[in-house]
Amino acid sequence: VYLPEGGAIQEIPQEKRSIPVAKTQEERMEFGKNTFMAVCQACHMADGTGIEGIFPPIANSDDFKDDHDKAISAVVHGLQGEITVNGTKYDNIMPSQNLTDDEVANVITFVLNNFDNGGGTVTPEQVARVRESS
Repeated sequence: VYLPEGGAIQEIPQEKRSIPVAKTQEERMEFGKNTFMAVCQACHMADGTGIEGIFPPIANSDDFKDDHDKAISAVVHGLQGEITVNGTKYDNIMPSQNLTDDEVANVITFVLNNFDNGGGTVTPEQVARVRESS
């Protein structure tokens, strides 16, 4: 993400691929965990605690669990600029992720139901709506 092109959000090249579609909540959680481990844990850590001052926590995160659309937007559109999570300021860049609507729904559902985030479900339809809104 730190490229000589500057501090703007960089886009990851998009590719067409086929992923399994979750038919149950258990599958959504399993697929979401796989996506989390492959895509998210590098910055947000396997336990969701992030890296203080650099990458915000998604574990017990007031910013993450309170606004599902905001979480979806961060994943599909990227995020830059100052944010405050659990009282700590972060000012870094998160690039948009090359994930399908199903993958985004799965990974956010997984995070909401783990790391002390209180639970919840995000659907691919919600992701599509947020993706199209910006």
